[in-house]
Amino acid sequence: MLAEVLATLAPRDDAIYCDGTFGGGGYAAAILAAARCTLYAIDRDPDAIARGAALAARCAGRLHLLEGRFGEMLELLAARGIAALDGVVLDLGVSSFQLDEAGRGFSFRADGPLDMRMEKSGRSAADLVNTLGDSELADLLFTLGEERHARRIARAILAARREAPITTTLRLAEIIRGVTPRDPSGIDRATRSFQALRLAVNDELGEVERGLAAAAQLLSPGGRLVVVAFHSLEDRIVKRFMAQLTGRAGGASRHDPGALAAPAGRPAFRLLTPRALRPGAAETHANPRARSSRLRAIERLDTRDAA
Repeated sequence: MLAEVLATLAPRDDAIYCDGTFGGGGYAAAILAAARCTLYAIDRDPDAIARGAALAARCAGRLHLLEGRFGEMLELLAARGIAALDGVVLDLGVSSFQLDEAGRGFSFRADGPLDMRMEKSGRSAADLVNTLGDSELADLLFTLGEERHARRIARAILAARREAPITTTLRLAEIIRGVTPRDPSGIDRATRSFQALRLAVNDELGEVERGLAAAAQLLSPGGRLVVVAFHSLEDRIVKRFMAQLTGRAGGASRHDPGALAAPAGRPAFRLLTPRALRPGAAETHANPRARSSRLRAIERLDTRDAA
């Protein structure tokens, strides 16, 4: 959704922006081409930072690559003397580079090690699959993968790992397919379980919450936060967060003592996307991975103008 991101962010000369999910650098390159601005680009994947070196060289002094998590953008930017931003872009989830490289273990389209670590450190998906108990594993698959057959899959994984540790993507996918019915939607039966493991390995939902809070804190008046999410768990967090900041959150329960408090003052943000923007038919045809994406955005108001 590059065109929609640029239109919503509206880059301008002399402004300072942050791309919290650098990935392949597509958004970063487009932002830098759209205006004579400065961009700080964050990525937790060392491979992404290495790939960005060429773009950073072409945009010397304007693009600054920061290795780390976007949930840590306050600290990462403070170390560079940056305390305020004119815009933040977050393109959530796994990058195409990570999916397409079998050795990273994010996908079951090709065999590879069952890894899924964005930072190449910490617990891997294989660690989780081979050490979690039955109930813990089932809960993970159900909660983070919205997998209806979580209990059945967990039991099959435990039975298979008693024979030999599960260390490859294809073996895990085959175990899952062997105990689940075909999905009427045509989605591969291993998709939801792989999503759940990836989210758990990288604490992605926690990262989304931390990143949203940090971005909102950094925005100057008129600054915009643009977020592209690819599945319902991410989008639900983004939607709820933006609703709360813009005063659009649902009314409090009459059983909640907090509902008796005086209403808050004027919201500090306005919602730019009353409904999430979706990719057009041409984009989804050219890039099927974009079909589930949703774009939401907010803008910080200048509260000094409040009555």
